[in-house]
Amino acid sequence: MVCHLFGVHLPLNSREENNPNTLGNLTRRKVLGNSHVDLANKLTTDFDAPFQELITSAAWEKVWSRPHLTLRERSMITLALLAAMGHEEEFAMHLKATANTGATKEDISEVLLHVAIYAGVPAANSVIKVAKKTYEEMEEGS
Repeated sequence: MVCHLFGVHLPLNSREENNPNTLGNLTRRKVLGNSHVDLANKLTTDFDAPFQELITSAAWEKVWSRPHLTLRERSMITLALLAAMGHEEEFAMHLKATANTGATKEDISEVLLHVAIYAGVPAANSVIKVAKKTYEEMEEGS
């Protein structure tokens, strides 16, 4: 069985995407960290395996691994989009990943100013609260 999405052909029954040596998995680990990816893989069931394969191939291999933008730049873009769309849980996860991508607190503060202007103050205000809590957790854990 193959899923066709955005011109990407993804084999849903093959576990090749779970191979730790694929570009998508390597990029995902570089950005999110081994512990996050290991936990996601451990929690993957037959129900969500096609989804995990999709994001590994489409997001991590086909988008995040492209050479033109740095991981820092991609991280900031991702945070802006997640903030604008109100995806607070994903925002927190990607904010933690900035420890691996090089995006600083100052970078994220600037990103959230843009979110406030272009996506609305309520969207930015919501994730500013999430960011403050997440940074606190990150500092306690280090």
